[in-house]
Amino acid sequence: MATTNPNDIFAEYTKLISQFKLPGVDVSAFLESRRKDVEALTEANMTALAGVQQLGQKQVEILRAKMTELQSLVTRLSTPGSESAANAGEGVKDALQKAFIDMQELADAAYRAQTDSIAVVTKRLAEHVEEIKALMQPKK
Repeated sequence: MATTNPNDIFAEYTKLISQFKLPGVDVSAFLESRRKDVEALTEANMTALAGVQQLGQKQVEILRAKMTELQSLVTRLSTPGSESAANAGEGVKDALQKAFIDMQELADAAYRAQTDSIAVVTKRLAEHVEEIKALMQPKK
């Protein structure tokens, strides 16, 4: 069965590439560049995962708060002579406003997670371009 451990996969990749001797190609620099690519992708994935986890936690917090508010509203409305329909309508309006604010917070959290992940990949891409430029320079 094939291995799925990233370190094992990279070791196999290194072993395969090292077998070939290409004139004018610095194999160790090429392998180092690929290692940095893998590290950048790993960091981007971990950043994305952290963002998704944060988003999930925020959703749970919002759901818990809304369920508590709903339970409180239902309890107040079910008690005879407690609240008028106008007050209940005001409670629903407030709950909707809070829900829209919470939805905006969730969208902001998702945007931050995506931005952070893209920043990692963009940084590595810029480094990769510089590495390619350096490899293309004539040897002195």
